[in-house]
Amino acid sequence: MAVKKVVIPAAGMGTRFLPATKAVPKEMLPLVDKPVIQEVVEEAVRSGISEIVLITGMGKGAIEDHFDISTDLEGFLASRGQEELLKMVRDISRMVDIISVRQKEPRGLGHAVQCAKAAVGDEPFAVMLGDDVVDSEVPCIAQLLKVFEKYKSTVVALEFVPDSDVDKYGIVEGEEVEPGIVKIKNLVEKPPLKDAPSNMAVIGRYILTPEIFSAIEGLAPDDRGEIQLTNALQDIANSDEVYGVVFEGTRYDAGNRFGFLVANIVYALKDGELGPQLREYLKGLVAFWGDR
Repeated sequence: MAVKKVVIPAAGMGTRFLPATKAVPKEMLPLVDKPVIQEVVEEAVRSGISEIVLITGMGKGAIEDHFDISTDLEGFLASRGQEELLKMVRDISRMVDIISVRQKEPRGLGHAVQCAKAAVGDEPFAVMLGDDVVDSEVPCIAQLLKVFEKYKSTVVALEFVPDSDVDKYGIVEGEEVEPGIVKIKNLVEKPPLKDAPSNMAVIGRYILTPEIFSAIEGLAPDDRGEIQLTNALQDIANSDEVYGVVFEGTRYDAGNRFGFLVANIVYALKDGELGPQLREYLKGLVAFWGDR
């Protein structure tokens, strides 16, 4: 069965980016001149998915507005003859169809996915986290879809992380069945390094089957009151096949300030207009600061 929908959890408070996120959703923070969530949505569209199930919370209306028609703005741009900007704005509103579902309590990623049950229905679906921006020639979620089409089972994106970051991720144990494809046996949520089965971390791209909802329903909250998707995936792996894809591309963790800053620098360097100017400026910075 084809994957037609992608679930994007966007209910978090964004406390790492306060005070910027006091009134602006963290998903709307700019990656150069484009909201981070638009970059994620465009990855889905390039992968052939244009139905978005947005899991939102209080104060997230700006995300829905961004992908909606803005009559006043379009009229203003048309009156000024700014056709290029007008086309850009119209393309955003026509890019996807969005269903919004409210997550009334911040109870973890597993709970956020469970909130999408009625909207997704009895079919496989993708999950994409806005915290992970993936720069790749073939969209990351498209790489997972290719594996899903072959194995017809749950698929997650994997990345090798340094020892210092193992306790920040869900870590997997498994065996490689094809180059870059791992059949997963065990998943451990944020283990200390000494207990980690590997350095392969699950990052924010998933293809899930409807069985995930039953697995989530059977979970008890952790000591923070959250329902962890990793634990539901372990339940699936105990009775069925779960595969991991060591994806091709570069991931930027836009969920922390440094990762967000790095992503902005990299994407600005790739910009045809900004790139040359920024390169020259950075050379000057390096020359000025040196070893200071």
